[in-house]
Amino acid sequence: MARTVFAQQAFDPYRGPEIAPGANVTTDADINAFVRSNAETIYHPVGTAKMGIDGNSVVDTELRVFGVQGLRVVDASVMPTLVSGNTNAPTIMIAEKASDMILGRAALAPISVPMAEDATAPRAA
Repeated sequence: MARTVFAQQAFDPYRGPEIAPGANVTTDADINAFVRSNAETIYHPVGTAKMGIDGNSVVDTELRVFGVQGLRVVDASVMPTLVSGNTNAPTIMIAEKASDMILGRAALAPISVPMAEDATAPRAA
């Protein structure tokens, strides 16, 4: 489908030769083989270590691995879904929280933080 769209005349000034999978990859079997040999998971896999209390959970609410004493999972694998941005900051937050749990520190009290004003929104006179 992408080839059909980009073959349209409107793309002529912008289109160069196909880089991948290449013009010689034409059948569904060829495309499937290309995907199988080239697909990678480099975009921050998450959700591989379910947190919870059911039989499918890997870690408890304090990130302790069920059935393994002294082991916790402290990375993006405990996130239930992929965040819309980079996973670096949320993973640091998970690590900070895990550090507090390991050290037995109480959770901080919640605070109310006012929302920033939208600079693009019209202002009342």
